[in-house]
Amino acid sequence: MKSNAGQSKTLASRPGQPSPLSPQDAWETLPLAEVEQALGSSADGLSQAEAQKRLAQYGPNEIREKQVNPFLKFLSYFWGPIPWMIEAAVILSALARHWPDFGIILALLLANAAIGFWEEREAGNAIAALKAKLAIKARVKREGKWITPAARELVPGDIIRLHLGDIVPADARLLAGDPVEVDQSALTGESLPAARKSGDAVFSGSIIRQGEINALVYATGVHTYFGKTAQLVQEAHTVSHFQRAVLKIGNYLIMLAVLLVTVIIGVAIYRGDAVLTTLQFALVLTVAAIPVAMPTVLSVTMAVGARLLAKKQVIVSRLVAIEELAGVDVLCADKTGTLTQNKLTLGEPFVVGKISAEQVIFNAALASSLENNDAIDLAIFGALKDNQALNGYQLTHFQPFDPVHKRTEATVQGPDGKIFKVTKGAPQVIAALSANIRRTQAALDKAVNEFAARGFRSLAVARAEGDGPWKLLGVLPMFDPPREDAKATIASARAMGVKIEMLTGDALAIAKETAKKLDMGVAILDAGNLDDAKRRETAAISDLIEQADGFAQVFPEHKFHIIDVLQKRGHIVGMTGDGVNDAPALKQADCGIAVAGATDAARAAAAIVLLAPGLSVIIDAIKESRKIFQRMNSYAIYRIAETLRVLFFMTLSILIFNFYPLTAVMIVMLALLNDGAILSIAYDNVRYKNQPEAWNMRMVLGIATVLGLIGVVSAFGLFYLGERVFHLDRAHIQTLMYLKLSVAGHLTIFLTRARGPFWSIRPAAALWAAVLGTQAIATLIAVYGLFMTPLGWAWAGFVWAYALAWFLVNDLVKRLAYRILDPVKTAAGMASAAKPPEAKPDGEIKPILGAGNGSQADAELKAVAEPAPQTIERVHRLYEELGREDVRAVQEWEQSKRNRSRDGR
Repeated sequence: MKSNAGQSKTLASRPGQPSPLSPQDAWETLPLAEVEQALGSSADGLSQAEAQKRLAQYGPNEIREKQVNPFLKFLSYFWGPIPWMIEAAVILSALARHWPDFGIILALLLANAAIGFWEEREAGNAIAALKAKLAIKARVKREGKWITPAARELVPGDIIRLHLGDIVPADARLLAGDPVEVDQSALTGESLPAARKSGDAVFSGSIIRQGEINALVYATGVHTYFGKTAQLVQEAHTVSHFQRAVLKIGNYLIMLAVLLVTVIIGVAIYRGDAVLTTLQFALVLTVAAIPVAMPTVLSVTMAVGARLLAKKQVIVSRLVAIEELAGVDVLCADKTGTLTQNKLTLGEPFVVGKISAEQVIFNAALASSLENNDAIDLAIFGALKDNQALNGYQLTHFQPFDPVHKRTEATVQGPDGKIFKVTKGAPQVIAALSANIRRTQAALDKAVNEFAARGFRSLAVARAEGDGPWKLLGVLPMFDPPREDAKATIASARAMGVKIEMLTGDALAIAKETAKKLDMGVAILDAGNLDDAKRRETAAISDLIEQADGFAQVFPEHKFHIIDVLQKRGHIVGMTGDGVNDAPALKQADCGIAVAGATDAARAAAAIVLLAPGLSVIIDAIKESRKIFQRMNSYAIYRIAETLRVLFFMTLSILIFNFYPLTAVMIVMLALLNDGAILSIAYDNVRYKNQPEAWNMRMVLGIATVLGLIGVVSAFGLFYLGERVFHLDRAHIQTLMYLKLSVAGHLTIFLTRARGPFWSIRPAAALWAAVLGTQAIATLIAVYGLFMTPLGWAWAGFVWAYALAWFLVNDLVKRLAYRILDPVKTAAGMASAAKPPEAKPDGEIKPILGAGNGSQADAELKAVAEPAPQTIERVHRLYEELGREDVRAVQEWEQSKRNRSRDGR
């Protein structure tokens, strides 16, 4: 390893030209001035021409995924257990000189590889396009101006701006400014943020947790310290609940196929049949029974769903999140920007002494920054009567807002040359700083409480002259009106069986006022009472969390705990967030959702990213995910039913009648046509349920088994007619059975896609075209005898009529089976199940789950079904029993009782 002096000499030999291939620690430890010189950096940043030159020289700032040669990728589809079985059948066909079988089976092998390769390529392209929309932006200074290009366009020598919530886009050295807190846990495993000051290095992929500062980029892309471990968009390699269930189905079908084929081989050997022919038939039957198309159908359906959601401004970064979203029954929604417009307006300020309202707003503006595009700062600047009032004031230092200190602070030099400081933030924080708080505390508390009762957020402002003490100037009331569509959207969510719990950092009174306007329920609790909930994990606290309509004064640790409790109670929880401190909760939730305008850290932690503001887009996403679930549910039932039908019919025919009702070629063509058409189910019309989706294996296996067994009965019925009634020879019977299994098998998809009558949901044009097209081909093959005995149009018409008649019978039996196997979800049952748990108008909390352990606390919780005054009194007493006897909580409950008594409730 070269010394720093040696590195300095190497860099100096190439003035103005960065050398990212130099040993990494040189850039980290060299004096900052030498790094700036070596990178040819200036206070105005690089020129656009120089940036383009360096981009061409060093490449984009991204970790390129290893590109697989398309031809090698295509060949990979011929390697694996299922391809090996097909290839063995091809070899056995050649050894037995069954050339028609050889040609058809080889065609199946090539077709499966081609379809899988194409569909995976299309799905990969769709995912790449979605990831491109999630690509982070960087604030870069070029030619003296701040711009926001994509982070992939960064080059060594760029000056970038980092602030709270940003993911560091490249390796960089911090320039002059206050220290920042950097979270490197994803890269180094450090559990706590590390302090970094001017001159220190920060690495690509770490997160700014506190502070704001400029930095000089010295390494990008593959040249960064952590290289490929610092990818900004994570690929999803996890398996969701639904995928696990479908894979279990696949394993069940494979085991069943292997078992029955083993029986067939054993009987054939006992009877003295030709070994090669028996093995070839057994292999082909196994291939036909195994759900070869299942992985492809899964990926295509997910990719199609992701594209549909993208059109609705919902970007899915992990496809499995679509399946999880279908089962969400509790959505923990952030208030600001999701339920409200995040467009703050100022009311009439509270002022201290002879301070004017204009002075309070003016000083608040001095403690604000336009660069960060913050909603609060924008509202304050918009309230200034004179846009030129700030001219002549020079900002010498600015400390941005962070969730720990809950305030901003600015050091300002006035036109007269005097230095003073201004700060704005949470009233309790500013009050603690102020020297004049003693004589104004009562008036301040009264003003803040009155603002909160009207739904206003309070922002206190203070000023300090020189090194003098802070003096409270006043409080700005800020109103964030509810979104126009929020009330209707919440009602729609309830109708869909999704309970929305509001989580907000605002005061309890503000949260209640917002919930009242949105008809969300009145059971809003103070999250401050959950501070030690992890230490006292009781059923009573869990019940309160589960039954609440929302929480006020929420901190990030509260969000994580609330989600954890709900998950332990068996709920599938969705969580919306936008800040860097929301990242742990977004990861903990079954479906983390980063709302519009979220920080890079929140977007990286979430499974779904919203590009449009508001809650309605989330509801649209839930609807679409439930449709996708229904398509997959239909496919699962169809696949099981068809496998049972073919396997049992073939096995029983061989064992009982010593007759192969289908040749190997027929089985191959049957599988080929079925797998080709079933992909269209990804585009089918479906009707989602007004309740969260849950994988009901008992119902799926039950319905599939009923349909499969009826198919076996109908197949033997046609076999009986062909042999005993119409006295057809075995060759014609084989063609007859091939056409029957093909037509009846594809008609099954029209049964499984609708819970009610088959005509209750109109199939999509793509499904119609796929099924009718493949069955037209199957009919022509049977009529004209391609690789089989010609059947003729008359017999083909008879098979179609027979299959359609049984189709109508199957539809009646299917509906009866649903009534028996899934009686809760009748029309009345679905309406009941769709009704979400909610707070009644009189304020009583409707219990969701009984505690069931007989404790006194549980007995108190069960009493919430009583009238509202008793409810408040009992919950109040429960709080006291749990050690939540702080004065503020008592006052709020007592005030709530008085308000309800006054309202006559």
